[in-house]
Amino acid sequence: MLVAVIGGKVQGIEACYLAKKAGWQVRLIDKRAVVPAKGLCDSFIQMDVLRDKTMQRALGDADLILPALEDDPALERISRWAGKEGIPCAFDIDAYRVSSSKSASNRLFQELDLPIPGLWPESRFPVILKPDRGSGSRGIQIFKDVSDLSKRFAVPGTFAVPGMMDGLIIQEFVRGNSYSLEVFGFPGSYQPLQVTDLYMDEVFSCKRVAAPTELSSAMREEFANMSVSMAEAVGLKGLMDVEVIQNEGCLKILEIDARLPSQTPITVFWSTGLNMVELLGKLFTNPCGKLSFPELITDIALGVVIEHITVTEKGLEIAGEHILARQESLWLHEDFFGADEAITNYSPDRKQWAATLINTGASREDAWERRNRVIRAIMQEHDLTLYSDPEPIL
Repeated sequence: MLVAVIGGKVQGIEACYLAKKAGWQVRLIDKRAVVPAKGLCDSFIQMDVLRDKTMQRALGDADLILPALEDDPALERISRWAGKEGIPCAFDIDAYRVSSSKSASNRLFQELDLPIPGLWPESRFPVILKPDRGSGSRGIQIFKDVSDLSKRFAVPGTFAVPGMMDGLIIQEFVRGNSYSLEVFGFPGSYQPLQVTDLYMDEVFSCKRVAAPTELSSAMREEFANMSVSMAEAVGLKGLMDVEVIQNEGCLKILEIDARLPSQTPITVFWSTGLNMVELLGKLFTNPCGKLSFPELITDIALGVVIEHITVTEKGLEIAGEHILARQESLWLHEDFFGADEAITNYSPDRKQWAATLINTGASREDAWERRNRVIRAIMQEHDLTLYSDPEPIL
């Protein structure tokens, strides 16, 4: 199987890593000459899918196309071209159009009567402002009270659409533990996968993912039911990630993403053995466009802790995934300072480097203890004394 992964940043890292774990040949395509995922593929082609007149040279012999980017015009063109050429493309453009817009997603949640943080001006303070489109922590701002919000908007109470102003979403900022769940399948037949626990840095970028979850079995079931209802509502074919926060005894939906997410698929792979990229490949290359689910069910749930670090001469810092997007080619290293694996640009002579550390154990506690040993080993090897693990701040 030759898979063409389009996009070499954080989603591309996930796609290339799991495609290689599936035993596939991986061709990475990106408009930039140097991207983080470049060290994880078998071959690389520099190409701008929007500007290049023909995509045949890069994609014509692929068995599967896997978009790993969030550029709407590029995704539209890739989907159209793949459909015309008859090459399977593991991406649901219609579901993505809903999930990529927070305002459209909020309308969906309200239509399904699903719990979400309150929308301004009906919400309580503090409130969070975020762009309508895009994922991650870019563009996020927190406002503590109405006077603080007035510094950003001249008339903060005037909203034509609740919770939206000038293309920005404004809703209640709720505190609590965050969780992620992927739902996989096609209309009429969906399978929720494993719930994972998310941890954010000071700018609300995910710095760590852990499994198995600490969420109660009742709330896991509730989470799964909500996710399946949303998948059915958008007619999902493929994979959708759902993120919630537990607040005041309730799970409130933060966002959905009908695409391959980052971080959580690798966590689920190490904990359960389920490879989401491989599942997508089977679904989209199946002539009937369907996949039976018994093979997805597993009782195995190893402890896993995956997190991102950056190392400098000043010290070691746990940081959100945004640090990976700024790196040059990353490589896969096994038994990295005692970790199972690391995706990193480390070399002994480098003064500054980054890594995604993958640590497992028989239980989550075992995985965390192993993680601590790895952190200590890195700090001792580099003679570091400063350690930072920042939390979200308000």
